[in-house]
Amino acid sequence: MRFFIELAYNGKYFYGWQVQKKVSTVEGNLEYCLSKLLKESINVIGAGRTDKGVHAKQMFAHFDYKGKISNNLIKKLNVFLPKSIKVLNIFPVKENIHARFNAIKRIYKYYLVRDKNPFYQDFSWHCFYPLNIQRMNIASKKLMGHKDFSSFCKKKTFETRNNICKVNHVCWSVNNNVFCFTIEANRFLRSMVRSIIGTLIDVGRNKISVNEFSEIIESKNSNFCKSIVPACGLFLTRILYPEDIFL
Repeated sequence: MRFFIELAYNGKYFYGWQVQKKVSTVEGNLEYCLSKLLKESINVIGAGRTDKGVHAKQMFAHFDYKGKISNNLIKKLNVFLPKSIKVLNIFPVKENIHARFNAIKRIYKYYLVRDKNPFYQDFSWHCFYPLNIQRMNIASKKLMGHKDFSSFCKKKTFETRNNICKVNHVCWSVNNNVFCFTIEANRFLRSMVRSIIGTLIDVGRNKISVNEFSEIIESKNSNFCKSIVPACGLFLTRILYPEDIFL
């Protein structure tokens, strides 16, 4: 039977989601603990691959297991997993449902603070530049008029089918000197969100114009987009699936 696992994690302590040799990753820790508790090798497939230092308030992954899942597996996992990972739920889904490819919407939020605050440093970026949030919001709306985001991703890998994404919502907001960037799309490319934000910061600093931002998108060339913000302020906040995948 295929199971979905819902979890949250503090990305500060991990070299991203995906399993890598000799470093601690979220997927690696999850697979290790599941395999120990279920007493067989468990392969976990995530809904996405967050980069080193990126956080998740809601991440999903799937795994297959022939046996019965006990009611206290979540509790046991949360005992054995690092303190920076919390399993929220485990539930069965229909056969062949894929955590990554069946997701229809993902939402990321990025936080930056205008004033230095030692209690925010792990979960936001201290941006000391003066920013014009109105210009940044005008530029952000340009994203919804495009589908090819080649300008905002790292070089294509063998697993990347294309650079086409559908951005449904994007905005900047500010509350008590904390800036929040929200972006919602059907999928995201590697480092896409942080690259977009870095370029929007250039707009807010008047380093480039709104028209130049549009030209960067239209160029479909990542060589024209060098700005990228630190990972600490980025959160994967929500992933949505069709309701008919659940049993």
